[in-house]
Amino acid sequence: MAFNPDDILAQRDALKVRRHTFDYHWERVADLVWPDMADFITKQRTAGEKRQDQVFDATASAALEKFAAALESLLTPRAQRWHSLRTTDRDLNDSSAVKEFFERSTDVLFQLRGAPRAGFYSAKHVGYKSLGCFGNECLFVDEPEDGRSIRYTSCYVGDVYIAVNHHGIIDTIYRDYTLTPKAAHQRWANKEGATLPDSVMRGLEDKTKMYEPMQFCHVVRPRTLDYDPERADALGMQWESAHLALTDKAVVDEGGYHEMPYMFSRYTVNSVEDYGRGPGMTVLPAIETANEMQKTFLRAGHMVVHPPLLVYHDGILGQGSQSVTLRPGEINYQGLDSQGRQMIQPLQTGARLDLTEGMLEKERAVINDAFLVTLFQILVETPTMTATEALMRAQEKGQLIAPTVGRQQSEMLGPLVNREFQIAARMGLLPPLPGELAESTGDYEIVYESPSQRMQRSEELVGVSRTVEMALPFAQMDPKIMLKFDAEKILELAQEINGAPVTILHDKETYAQMRQQIEEAEAQAQQLEQATQAAPALQQLAQAGGTEGQMGPAGGI
Repeated sequence: MAFNPDDILAQRDALKVRRHTFDYHWERVADLVWPDMADFITKQRTAGEKRQDQVFDATASAALEKFAAALESLLTPRAQRWHSLRTTDRDLNDSSAVKEFFERSTDVLFQLRGAPRAGFYSAKHVGYKSLGCFGNECLFVDEPEDGRSIRYTSCYVGDVYIAVNHHGIIDTIYRDYTLTPKAAHQRWANKEGATLPDSVMRGLEDKTKMYEPMQFCHVVRPRTLDYDPERADALGMQWESAHLALTDKAVVDEGGYHEMPYMFSRYTVNSVEDYGRGPGMTVLPAIETANEMQKTFLRAGHMVVHPPLLVYHDGILGQGSQSVTLRPGEINYQGLDSQGRQMIQPLQTGARLDLTEGMLEKERAVINDAFLVTLFQILVETPTMTATEALMRAQEKGQLIAPTVGRQQSEMLGPLVNREFQIAARMGLLPPLPGELAESTGDYEIVYESPSQRMQRSEELVGVSRTVEMALPFAQMDPKIMLKFDAEKILELAQEINGAPVTILHDKETYAQMRQQIEEAEAQAQQLEQATQAAPALQQLAQAGGTEGQMGPAGGI
């Protein structure tokens, strides 16, 4: 299983050349959208350096922040569960033991992500920004060696080189990263099989170089020739791994992974390209135009507020002690001639700032549309819309974001949950597997319950609402027509799609008992009402019967 450093470097360099054109494109986008990440080819800036020198219009930068917040709230919201698990064997999904197993397993996954040491949500936020700016995101999910918690790291796309298999699925990752000699020693000094390179040892001996960053490369790719699933060591893992010290061209550590630890997702993908393209790349012309317009707008505004001055050339005004000053309250001698006419006039360029501002707003609207900003301003702009209109808006949103959501679920969230589930199983954190599930030939599947899924399913509520509205006129002719609707199922569907807590609805047993009590109370009230209505008639009959009994004997006399 020995890795050849020369082969690793050759393959890494080959992938680097394939990505060369993207690097220039990404660098230009980053300069205007996310300057903090503009370190690709032509620029290698130092920490703390000012990076906004090319940004004159901050629309794209602000839109990127909103884009990342929107995707997080749609796909992986922090305050709620965005997925659950179930078996692919439909016959077992109603089993209470199976349901409890997957519910408790889902609890474990969310506890791992929410752990303070994990850093899941902070890493995902950076990843969503990377997705919006570059169209690519890379998340490293590291299995804990101490058995405590999973660690999530957002990887800078400029450091990651990918290769795809025959299905177009990313199966090879080369990632450059830096470590100081001190950090490298902490990581590998006590690990079995690892060898610290000479450069690290020299850095540890020289206290002035202990904190200088050193370059490393991590490669993860499918294990092919020597893969043996029966083995318990690294050869029994489907993915082989190696860490290479680039300064020494020496392999520091070799190993493997049961699952691909790098989750690399793309916003949209061209069929002939491996890397994705994002909103920042799509509307780069509009971003560049907005920046040029803003520069022009600033120049024109400067000319209006502080214009050049026209001065009579034969006088001595503006020379020596008679210099022209524009400070407030200052006196300019000989600024008027003997007839009171101004000797100094501003140069009027006739610039139309209103036209420039209008053109700039059009470009800003294009940028905001690409970053989905306008998609989430609908309810803010029209807060008085009816419930039906709100459903229609949600349906429209769901249709527009469906492609983005689908790709993120297939390339990022699906592999992520699978790796977390397997890690939790190896750590012994999952509950005992039910016997019926162990005997089943089915697998588990992910059920996404994020706001984005509810938006896409809002079409069902729109259909229900329209159907009920269409039935109302017919109900006036025949009230029994409303019996076709199952009100309970409609309410349960609305609760599920709208994301309301399940606790707001009573369970079926409690609901049945409450209905029975109400029906019994209504029956008693109806009987009482009937008895009350029948009482006068019974009284009249009783009175009539008594009068007839008294008159009978008297008539007989």
